[in-house]
Amino acid sequence: MNKGLALYFAVMGTVLLTAAAGSLSFRMPWLSITLFVLTLLHIGLGFVVKARLRKKNT
Repeated sequence: MNKGLALYFAVMGTVLLTAAAGSLSFRMPWLSITLFVLTLLHIGLGFVVKARLRKKNT
């Protein structure tokens, strides 16, 4: 995975986790659950992309 793509996944994962924490502090449980699920899916997508790119390059 190139550095730009890795940076994107790292920054967006951090932004999603921060948004989830903010929604918890504003007592919005459905929004925080949704953001936590989106965060997990986004991190998982990052691992999938990394594995596919590694498999493609070898």
